[in-house]
Amino acid sequence: MSTRIIRSFADLDAMQGQTDHVLTLFSGGLDSSYVLKELAQRHLRVTALSVDVGEGCQLHDLQEIAGFFGATLKVIDAREMFAREAVAPAIRAQARYLGIYPISSSLSRPILAKMAVKVARKLGCDAIVHTANQSQNSLRRLNGAIGQLGFQGCYGTPYERSVLTREEKIDALRLLGLTRFQARGISGDANLWCREFESGSLDNPEGFWVPPSLFEWTRTRERAPEAWELQIEFRQGEPVAVDGEAMELVPLIAHLNDTVGAFQIGRYSGLEHLAGGEKVLEVREAPAATVLMDAFRHLETAVLDAELLREKVALELLWTREAVEGRWFGTLRQSVDAFIRHASDKVTGTVTYQLRPGAMDLCSIKTSQPLYLTDRDRWEKSLVDDAFLPPAQWANLQQREESFA
Repeated sequence: MSTRIIRSFADLDAMQGQTDHVLTLFSGGLDSSYVLKELAQRHLRVTALSVDVGEGCQLHDLQEIAGFFGATLKVIDAREMFAREAVAPAIRAQARYLGIYPISSSLSRPILAKMAVKVARKLGCDAIVHTANQSQNSLRRLNGAIGQLGFQGCYGTPYERSVLTREEKIDALRLLGLTRFQARGISGDANLWCREFESGSLDNPEGFWVPPSLFEWTRTRERAPEAWELQIEFRQGEPVAVDGEAMELVPLIAHLNDTVGAFQIGRYSGLEHLAGGEKVLEVREAPAATVLMDAFRHLETAVLDAELLREKVALELLWTREAVEGRWFGTLRQSVDAFIRHASDKVTGTVTYQLRPGAMDLCSIKTSQPLYLTDRDRWEKSLVDDAFLPPAQWANLQQREESFA
């Protein structure tokens, strides 16, 4: 079957008799469950793929819904891949949307697409279906990634042109005996890096209300400490330890979400553009992202030349734009990423903060190859003294300094 973009439920009709095996991305939510219903009614063979990037999978619920519609469920833990292939590069690239908040689904959607293409090829699926809609930037990010990965079958979302209200989907599933879904409220997306929310009481940017219960990492704690000294260590551009304890990236991020989030640090609200230029409001919480990107910036400032930093800052905007626009696997983002990765190889050291409610105060930046001064008076005096040294003594002084370094 030749490549064709799926945009409506009519496109699913056209797949009958032409498609042997469909893979659909499945979260267990209303949209993906309704798509399972539509695929089942067309008697298509379906594998429902659930990819865990840190939001946590309720396996029993996934099994129940997939089994209800006769789909084969496949669950993959992709947290480590997400952390290594998406989050670590995002830290180095300081990936914030217009400098406002950490990007999130721009990072997770390429990983979902990569796993979908990998599994589809392994199982011989000739179509990949996802459930993004017109008001979600995930549509161009998933379609873009699947196309860039060279998938040869059909792919896309029937919700691009077939628009149903949440209530219509709920009623249709209720008639079949699935009664777990509720009327429309705030919509959420989560991974180990960020939790983001939209719609419902967040629809109108001119006046919106964020329920306190929405937050998980930054919720108010009954016995939260008044202050906390936090030390983060980086090695060659990647975080490797917190408070002297070595950690792998996934548990390190989880630890910082809890520790930093306890001080209500890492909440964001802001607008994001859709493909047509319209703007939608999103609310996010990302404590680990907040402190890790801040710490990385301080350390790279300590070790990198000013001109290199200026060029890197400009390229960070390009890196982020390509990710946001759904060109993750494109040559441009990958080329910029190679530059940023190379520039970050020298970023090794520790950054210390004093955490207090609503703030993180920088206390220390320490690296073994610093460009910063630790004693300005001594440095200024050495400039004057060194200016009058005979050439031979000047050369000896340089050699001693290089040997010491």
